[in-house]
Amino acid sequence: MISIAFMEHGGSEHAVQATEGQSLMRAAVSNGVPGIDAECGGACACATCHVYIQPEWLDRVGPAQGGEREMLDFALDVRGDSRLACQITVSPQLNGLVVGMPVAQS
Repeated sequence: MISIAFMEHGGSEHAVQATEGQSLMRAAVSNGVPGIDAECGGACACATCHVYIQPEWLDRVGPAQGGEREMLDFALDVRGDSRLACQITVSPQLNGLVVGMPVAQS
């Protein structure tokens, strides 16, 4: 299993165990992480799984591409390190990843 931590804007941490190949969003939803609503079910059509990638993880996670970048235009509090969790595939290289969540998802 791969350890991922989701940090709420207020500082609460939710540590989850994810399975290789699943999306970061699915790992959050399966573990009841508040603030990751995933209204579209992972179709990259709603931006309700918006997360912030810490600088030390940006190279391993990679930047938003194509449709994800366009969908982020509809998200609140978008920053340069914004990604949609539904578009990040969990891999062993992401073990220990900590992602933040915007205040709008509190």
